[in-house]
Amino acid sequence: MTFWYQIVVATPAHSAVAGPLTYKSGQALAPGALVRVPLGKREVLGVVWGSLQGSGDLPESQARAIAGVLEGLPPLPATWRQLIGFTASYYQRSLGEVALAALPPQLRDLSSEQLARRLKRPVADTSYTPDAAANALSAVTLSTEQAAALAEFAADTRPALLFGATGSGKTEVYLRAAAQVLESDPQAQVLVMVPEINLTPQLQQRFETRFAHLGRERVVALHSGLTPAQRLKSWLSAHTGHARLVLGTRMAVLAPLPRLRLIVVDEEHDPSYKQQEGARYSARDLAVYRAKLETEDAGVPCRVLLGSATPSLESWQATLTGRYQRLTLNDRIDGAPTLVASRTALPPEGAARLWPGKAGSTAHADGIPSSTLVPSPDALPVKGGLPVVRRVDMNHQPKHCTVAPPLLDAITQRVARGEQSLIFLNRRGYAPVLACHDCGWKSECPHCSAFRVFHKIDRTLRCHHCGYTERVPRACPGCGNIDIAPVGRGTERLEEHLAELLAGVERPGGGPVRIARIDADSTRLKGALESQLASVHAGEVEVLVGTQMIAKGHDFRHITLVAAINPDGALFSSDFRAPERLFSLLMQAGGRAGRDARHSAASEMWVQTFHPTHPLFECLKKHDYPAFAAQQLEERQAAGMSPFGFSALIRAEAKSQDVAQGFLNAAAAAASAQQITAHDQVSAYPAVPMTIQRVANIERAQMLVESASRKALQHFLAAWQPLLFETRAQPEHKSLIRWAIDVDPIAI
Repeated sequence: MTFWYQIVVATPAHSAVAGPLTYKSGQALAPGALVRVPLGKREVLGVVWGSLQGSGDLPESQARAIAGVLEGLPPLPATWRQLIGFTASYYQRSLGEVALAALPPQLRDLSSEQLARRLKRPVADTSYTPDAAANALSAVTLSTEQAAALAEFAADTRPALLFGATGSGKTEVYLRAAAQVLESDPQAQVLVMVPEINLTPQLQQRFETRFAHLGRERVVALHSGLTPAQRLKSWLSAHTGHARLVLGTRMAVLAPLPRLRLIVVDEEHDPSYKQQEGARYSARDLAVYRAKLETEDAGVPCRVLLGSATPSLESWQATLTGRYQRLTLNDRIDGAPTLVASRTALPPEGAARLWPGKAGSTAHADGIPSSTLVPSPDALPVKGGLPVVRRVDMNHQPKHCTVAPPLLDAITQRVARGEQSLIFLNRRGYAPVLACHDCGWKSECPHCSAFRVFHKIDRTLRCHHCGYTERVPRACPGCGNIDIAPVGRGTERLEEHLAELLAGVERPGGGPVRIARIDADSTRLKGALESQLASVHAGEVEVLVGTQMIAKGHDFRHITLVAAINPDGALFSSDFRAPERLFSLLMQAGGRAGRDARHSAASEMWVQTFHPTHPLFECLKKHDYPAFAAQQLEERQAAGMSPFGFSALIRAEAKSQDVAQGFLNAAAAAASAQQITAHDQVSAYPAVPMTIQRVANIERAQMLVESASRKALQHFLAAWQPLLFETRAQPEHKSLIRWAIDVDPIAI
């Protein structure tokens, strides 16, 4: 007897093969089964998506047979297939591209025999023991706010947003919520997501410690930093239901979990949850949708818990409208209340004494060193234990000053007290540009519309977009001048500069101040990040310099001062999300200070800025995210931007900007001429070059499409896809390299 099946295989983006293909087999197969099928001259992995009564439109003589079945592996669940189908449809990608990308790469190359051997490998097993679970939970006492948040979460069924200050114990709430789910159902699974790979090990260690009674094999990590074999092992453990807790990055949201009952999305505001290549999905949004699917399928609630100190404005607005439940943790654990200095200016002579700067200038009161700070009657109370925010007005500092004198004095005081300081600059390398001041030559990348960054440590000029690298020239390539100089500062140069400024300072016990730098360059080698973090935690570093990779998620117990060196660039960015990202990053960075209750009252965050009275910094000073969110939401509502409007970007790449823009404008004209579905509810703007318009000799253009209705935008994009294919096939657009649709883009 012959059975006919629809099989999903990996297909290139925007290829003619977009949906399932028809194959035949002599055996009955369940939907979700993994099979190997011939495709052209290759044999590839496929997923059984459904069955057919016959060969359909394909003549039986042309139908090809399924080559083999991966025996012993349970079929992929129906909810997983629904999730993949929704992802492909909503984000305008092919079904096969999304489905096969969600599977471990090594699975695609395994035969049935190889897979069977992997499944037969012995796996240690321990049963769930309530007594051990109770002992693990009793080791930590919940605060009143934590207990209230858990009680409110348990009493509702809506998606929940845990709005908690940095250090307020959000992770403990995650642990307790997971414990409650695992205790109520011995087969239940929990998915915990973090935005970045470097945050996974420390969270995994904490979960493994708390849930040691489950067995080490029951807590697995799933992210792209694993080896292919490790990733396959974790995926198999999750898919078979052996893993009870899965911790991972955005890719984990597409892992098959047959008994999923809770999804936790930590730092839900983080842009890393949005995929930037291939299917550009938002893992946070898919987590909410997946919880809905799992609930409908099982008849048992699958809850989703989003957590952040600075929630995305989309999630915050959802709590204002009642779609999401809001849980609040205002105070740090064991945090003592602190005061924020008033903005009353000092007399000029006092300012000159405490804040050396321009002659006759009046210092901003936020810049007074903590040792001389006297709370005034109009001091503002700050949430318990959070750092005092001090704004340094760089207009009153020495010209070309990198570290303001009062900030340097504050760092020196920390060194003397045996405390640590974190200096945050979100720009790696030594300097962003190398320039000749005689002829105007700059270190432009020959392949990109960007500058190559000067890395002094290996004397190279390196493009951070295409990777093009060459040695620093001995003289200016334009005029031969040997006096070429770095312009601007990156973390390498800041590290060097701090070493010079602190050269005469001794740490307690003697010896020079130890300065460490953590960024993508210093942690490139395997194990380097873990080693450097261990040094910080062990107190072997007095001053830590780094980029955003150390500004969030890390629990540094001895850091009492955090300083942001140059955050002004995002204040006036053309990207409407830039202020939201800046506020979030500064709040997260400031949250690294004073996490130990013994130091919380003395913790500070310093912000060096030329715009100290900007509304963003006013809200930051008070740690007032709701006020900042209200300002931003008002602006976005007036402009019809997310979360009050919906958008998509159509990107095109070609060898010339004319071809890329020409394709986009022609496609928009075709949509207008044919009056496709929902065209009257959608606005398509003319094509423009992207911010960095050339990368690796490829010109890039984009077109913004907006609508006040998500449904209308989706209907328009679905109807527009065939026209995009037709436009691409026209002779004048043959030189177009690729195009892609980005739904709900995070950067415009």
